[in-house]
Amino acid sequence: MTLYLRARRVPLALAASVGAAALIWVLWLTLAKERDAILLLVVLTVMLMVAVLSTTLAAPDEDLERAAALHWPWRRAVHLLAALAVVLVVLLATQPTGARFGPAALVVRDSAGLLGLTALCAAVVGAARAWFLPMGWAVVAALFPQPSTWGALATWQGQPHNSRPAAAVAAVLAVTGLVVYAMRGAARRE
Repeated sequence: MTLYLRARRVPLALAASVGAAALIWVLWLTLAKERDAILLLVVLTVMLMVAVLSTTLAAPDEDLERAAALHWPWRRAVHLLAALAVVLVVLLATQPTGARFGPAALVVRDSAGLLGLTALCAAVVGAARAWFLPMGWAVVAALFPQPSTWGALATWQGQPHNSRPAAAVAAVLAVTGLVVYAMRGAARRE
């Protein structure tokens, strides 16, 4: 297990992800007059954590990993679920503090959806570029959320926490990303 975590650079990614969220939390705590972080900041903090953790979705030598006599799908699924747990624990731990990322439903929806989309991208284009599409989509959606039903589907990350179309898109992306990444793994580098 230790070798698996070190090969995927998990300790460094955990430190960077948690450190970035802590820095944003401290800045909001000291500089903002409101207790609740704005929607844009919550979405971008989730995306930053997911982007940093996406570097752990592939090992340096994919051919060696594929040749190993291990059953990888459940390990990949546990890896993704652990990444989701890290994001949720860090951001939801701010709820009782003086600066909080929330509401909790928004953090859960965006974390699951963006991590699923990142895993799907890792399976298609590789872990190194897996964060490009989710980051671009999240920034545009958070800056320009659309109120219509079709707009809510397209900008699901920036929708209010009680938006059913946004929750549906996030759930589909989370499940699809989990299944595809667990079965395929990250795309090979050429």
